[in-house]
Amino acid sequence: MIALVQRVAQARVDVAGLTIGEIGAGLLVLVCAERGDAEAQADKLLAKVLKLRIFSDEAGKMNRSVQDTGGGLLVVSQFTLAADTTGGNRPSFTNAAPPDEGRRLYEYFVQQARAAHPVVATGEFAADMKVHLVNDGPVTIPMRVA
Repeated sequence: MIALVQRVAQARVDVAGLTIGEIGAGLLVLVCAERGDAEAQADKLLAKVLKLRIFSDEAGKMNRSVQDTGGGLLVVSQFTLAADTTGGNRPSFTNAAPPDEGRRLYEYFVQQARAAHPVVATGEFAADMKVHLVNDGPVTIPMRVA
């Protein structure tokens, strides 16, 4: 699985002009399941996201996790993270999990996140979403687990 994690001051996702998920300070987590991924990859990725130390401590060093700060998670599905651009200018998405499997793993990731963390908001799988964020730092971390 792949994630693009952004430390945010605030973030929200809108579908058809309505806000369906929003958080204050925390992490925007764009998530993509790849072919062959299973629950084990989702669990591993979630554990890394929750423990990722990218929030400042009292000394100003990135030494605290979202769990340490009590920040929110906004989890948004984004199959385009699996893009392969090595063959030309038009990306290929064949590495992304098929839609049914991608949805299942995304929903599993969200379910596990809600069980492990108190503030979890989401986007809507396969919807045309507008994601609004204030990237704090900016801090953006790509993550991949096998």
